[in-house]
Amino acid sequence: MAPDPGVISAIEAAVASEPGNAGLRAHLADLLVQAGRPDDALEQALVVLSGQPDHLEALAVAARAGADLGDPRAAGWARLHESLSGAPSAASDPGADGTPTPAPAVPSAGDDIGAVPADDVGPVDDDLDRLLNDILAEAGVAERITLADVGGLSDVKERLERSFLGPLRNPELRRAYGAGLRGGLLLWGPPGCGKTFLARAVAGELGAQFVTVGLHQVLDMWLGNSEKQLHELFDMARRNTPCVLFFDEVDAIGHSRMDLGRSAARNVVVQLLVELDGVERSNEGIFVIGATNQPWDVDPALRRPGRFDRTMLILPPDAGARAAILRYHLRDRPVGAVDFDLLARASDGLSGADLRLACDEAAESGLAEAIRTAKVEPIGTAQLQAAIASVKPSTGPWFESARNHVRYANASGEYDELATYLRQRRNR
Repeated sequence: MAPDPGVISAIEAAVASEPGNAGLRAHLADLLVQAGRPDDALEQALVVLSGQPDHLEALAVAARAGADLGDPRAAGWARLHESLSGAPSAASDPGADGTPTPAPAVPSAGDDIGAVPADDVGPVDDDLDRLLNDILAEAGVAERITLADVGGLSDVKERLERSFLGPLRNPELRRAYGAGLRGGLLLWGPPGCGKTFLARAVAGELGAQFVTVGLHQVLDMWLGNSEKQLHELFDMARRNTPCVLFFDEVDAIGHSRMDLGRSAARNVVVQLLVELDGVERSNEGIFVIGATNQPWDVDPALRRPGRFDRTMLILPPDAGARAAILRYHLRDRPVGAVDFDLLARASDGLSGADLRLACDEAAESGLAEAIRTAKVEPIGTAQLQAAIASVKPSTGPWFESARNHVRYANASGEYDELATYLRQRRNR
């Protein structure tokens, strides 16, 4: 059974908006090879391998796609996958006629029972258990940060403190006012402005598990499996409260059903609505955060009370926040006398990600000088100014697109805050 084209399209869109996500790209490559598109699958797998030559999933897909295409490199990718993982890849396991035999498909519990033997259902649950354990393990490894590490965004921090963090720290007062400890927050705005970092800081303030939910952890080619995996993720969160579930690029999972037609992806949106409502079990102690660069693509039902009922626009940092972000990214590097106020003024319009890139480029310049002189040379204002001047604001295309939505699709006033910001920018 070929993967649902709607699922592939959703993951392709997510990869386009997050090209550096190797796991997501490898998952797309796997779906493409299953869909009979080995040339496209190999192209995606090679992008991953160019940056991570030991990426197991990408190696496995490259071996399978390469074998389908008759690429002579397929055997090498298969051997490397086998040596790294200790298990043979699909492409390295020849069938009776000597041709590569693809890995057996694992049926879904949502498939027709008459077509699936009962003892074939077990591997699905085993794979899901491993997935959930891996997610929790990753959640425990990440560096813990708090709101104090977030530069600027004072209004956003205040709203977070009032809506969730304050009630958590004061349980008796919370009970006195009949306030529940659950909720959903949708962070939206241009890319690279700190939505993911802010979500991690909320988890750090809570001392909570922080679980990032990506498309590759939810979407599956088998009908019913995506909904099952989404349900299991929420159940895992309910067993590990307090817990922050962070859906990055939530528009890819919760895309507007009006645009999905009869695609199976509609069922995933419905399942997400059910989980957010806590129909079967209480979501007390779970704080769900979604982040998106495209809020106009999110299903309107996800924005109703009890779901992502709080929204916060995360805009490019102001001067004070830019100075704080520069200090943060330079904290572990040799820095001389740096005029951060001057740099903050020079970096107007840059996002947090742009500022990080500028710091990286300044560090590369300093490293090159240190190699030439054979001694550590501190990074100075001039190097940082040059690096900032070389970085073009990455938010420009987003604002061009957002301006049209503000102008033509703001009848309900949901984009008023962005409209005010755009007017202020125009009047400077």
